Amino acid sequence: MEFDIVGPDAIAEGSATDAYFDRTETTLRHAGRNPRVVAEVTADQFPDGDYELLAGVKDAAALLEGRDVDVDVVPPGRLFDGGPVMRIEGEYLEFARFETSLLGFLSHASGVATAALDVRRAAPDSTVLSFGARHVHPSIAAMIERSALVAGLDGFSHVAAGAVIGREAGGTMPHALLICFGRGNQEQAWQAFDDAVDEDVPRVALCDTYSDETDEALRAAEALGDRLDSVRLDTTGSRRGDFRHIIREVRWTLDAYGHEDVDIFVSGGLDPSDLVELRDVADGFGVGGYVSNADPVDFALDIVELDGEPAAKRGKLTGAKAVYRTADGGHHVGLRDRSGPEDSETLLRPLLRDGELVDDVDLGIDAAVERAARDAELCGYGADAAGNE
Repeated sequence: MEFDIVGPDAIAEGSATDAYFDRTETTLRHAGRNPRVVAEVTADQFPDGDYELLAGVKDAAALLEGRDVDVDVVPPGRLFDGGPVMRIEGEYLEFARFETSLLGFLSHASGVATAALDVRRAAPDSTVLSFGARHVHPSIAAMIERSALVAGLDGFSHVAAGAVIGREAGGTMPHALLICFGRGNQEQAWQAFDDAVDEDVPRVALCDTYSDETDEALRAAEALGDRLDSVRLDTTGSRRGDFRHIIREVRWTLDAYGHEDVDIFVSGGLDPSDLVELRDVADGFGVGGYVSNADPVDFALDIVELDGEPAAKRGKLTGAKAVYRTADGGHHVGLRDRSGPEDSETLLRPLLRDGELVDDVDLGIDAAVERAARDAELCGYGADAAGNE
């Protein structure tokens, strides 16, 4: 048996498409028509102040590279709230059948990145890791983790995803490890972990498997001594009660017994509101489903110029457009052949010319992280959660 996975070859050759693009190609070729068009990828026509974080651009570039098209794009890690995030110019049949995959790359990754930015802004001074790969199809784990990093999260858990994006995965230990040593033998599990794993792996003991979190945290600290970096609390929701109070009790007890240097890391169904509530009593967080299960951004691709003339369907703004970031963090959309606002920055940058990558957009993760942090501050994204009113 084989996995139900659409492979990279199908995506690259264009068969990972909607059937009506096959019909469209057949019809246009039969009619001898292949007009030169300008097409734009947009979610909202006009800015509305509801910002989202762009991601997925690297895969979009790989999809269109080698096609005879010019492409301009908002760099990954920029916030947008209206107007195009990508503009494609060329003969329509050069890219028609790639629309489905192109929108998928941008839509899903941007949704995940936006959710991750919510989390980042909710606990700006805490370590926050992406723990959600188990909630999604494994074939997209690398997209999930890359998008989480673009938003500024500090790490992720999926090993194969790390190999794809060139970053090392991290993690602590599962309840299964503790259970394999049997009830009452938690110390044996923690010590075995300490003995077995590489020295550069942080010693983070899971402390809620069989008994009270305070009890297990103190036992872990006494078992591992100075080698213990953190305890992790992943208490099941049905047993959690007042999680903030539990964390404070653990902190008090660790301090009372001289373990002030042991950090507290928490996980388990957390969302941004939880991080806001707990960020002053916990040192770090693992966030899963809120990030990995995020709704995709509802991007669409529409032709806006046909053979040099404005052309768009009803409900779409006609003509090739430009987008700008103003000095106060605002977003502005205008026609490409008109001047933009004073003291504004043009967001659409050259990505491909005649199908060749141009050196104008840094697609790397680190550059995207810097853009996301800068734009979040400038635009006041998540200001209430971040305490930046």
